[in-house]
Amino acid sequence: MTDRLGLLLNHFELKARVFQNGPLCQIAAYDGAGSAGHLHVLRQGAMRLRTTGARTMTLRVPSLIFHPRPVAHRLEPLDSDGVDLVCATVDLGARLQNPLTQGLPPVVVLPLAQHGSLDATLRVLFAEAGNPASGQHAVLNRLFEVVVVLLIRHLLDDGLVSTGVLAGLADPRLARAIQAMHSNPNQSFSLDSMAHSAGMSRSRFALKFRDVVGQTPHGYLTAWRLSLAQSLLYKGKPVNIVASEVGYESASALARAFHAKLGLSPTDWVRREIDMAADGAT
Repeated sequence: MTDRLGLLLNHFELKARVFQNGPLCQIAAYDGAGSAGHLHVLRQGAMRLRTTGARTMTLRVPSLIFHPRPVAHRLEPLDSDGVDLVCATVDLGARLQNPLTQGLPPVVVLPLAQHGSLDATLRVLFAEAGNPASGQHAVLNRLFEVVVVLLIRHLLDDGLVSTGVLAGLADPRLARAIQAMHSNPNQSFSLDSMAHSAGMSRSRFALKFRDVVGQTPHGYLTAWRLSLAQSLLYKGKPVNIVASEVGYESASALARAFHAKLGLSPTDWVRREIDMAADGAT
């Protein structure tokens, strides 16, 4: 079976950083700043979740609360003795325009009882959370990254996302065209060739792709190429090499597309990102 998530996860480094482990007795507010989302694991207790752009929810059973990209939200404990939470920031490449991050809803809430495939990983995570041994945070960070991948797999396999790239990958026909773009961004794609790979007529493919993914096929291809270019440039690859790898005939062609999308040249964009990362580390 083809790995529908592999390329998306491999090109954009997933990083999780634990910041809460234990009782939360006061309201915790997050302003949506920065480039990271959040994953909160409610182990015990009741709380209210308020997320900008989503309905307010009251949670009374152990649950995963996943904000895949930065968004303002609040956690409000409803029990007098607080709630038991393990929380981490999650960076899925939102600043690099990762289509996976862009295609998820602002918040995903999943009761743990509805996701049996996470049981083994969560048992290890909870055991580690209660064991303040050497290297605890490093272990918890890695376990949170595993939880994120398993959660995204669950959303994909169960068709729980209605629009965006995950919804497209959940459709067997659209998935073939999308995976071709992901695997070979340097190749030339016409609407006819993409429709052929999906086994659909040109007009039906174009309409269904836009309805499900939320972009035209060529719009998605351009966005994918540029997000991949951002990832490669940030890792230090020269502009001319990146241009060839993502399907542009020259460094200047990539620079024009880059400027049209981001308002910066590739070199200026990399410099800005490095400066922002340095400021965030201080």
